[in-house]
Amino acid sequence: MTLEQLGNLGELIGSLGVIVSLIYLGRQIQQQNVITRAQFGHSLTQRLYERYFQTSKDEAYAEFMALDWASDNLTPVESWRVQMAILTYLVDLFDVYDKVHAGLVDQSHLDTRINTLKLGVMKTTNAKMVWSYWKNNRSPDFVHWFENEIYGEGSHIGDIDIDGDLSEQEQSAHSKLNTRR
Repeated sequence: MTLEQLGNLGELIGSLGVIVSLIYLGRQIQQQNVITRAQFGHSLTQRLYERYFQTSKDEAYAEFMALDWASDNLTPVESWRVQMAILTYLVDLFDVYDKVHAGLVDQSHLDTRINTLKLGVMKTTNAKMVWSYWKNNRSPDFVHWFENEIYGEGSHIGDIDIDGDLSEQEQSAHSKLNTRR
């Protein structure tokens, strides 16, 4: 075997090594993507479990969750707490929506959250106030999707004067909130 043939053989072996290394690297990346998706899914599920568990173990929190969030008799403090709870749900939904559209988690995580919000929480005056403010932080695609899911096709919550939809008592309580001063 000549020196040139040995050189060619060395190059062939080197090329095969590169190909095998790239295949191995591709498999590693694929496995890491599966692991990452599973971790994101687990963390999203864990968030829900923590809320459910807090409700079952914390009597004061359970009483708050049991309030009629659509009531005209909520105090300004109760309205504020309701709005912060709704904002928490929305931030969670924003995160899940983004992860679903990035392909990092399964659609079922988003479906679970949107179906919960469809139960009526987002139709309360407090929820509409929160949404009318926070929708400005989201893309038009998200706003369109969300409003169609929650309020139905063609609705534009937040494009209206929300104060005009409030009772006198709600307007009085609403005017006392820090975000309105």
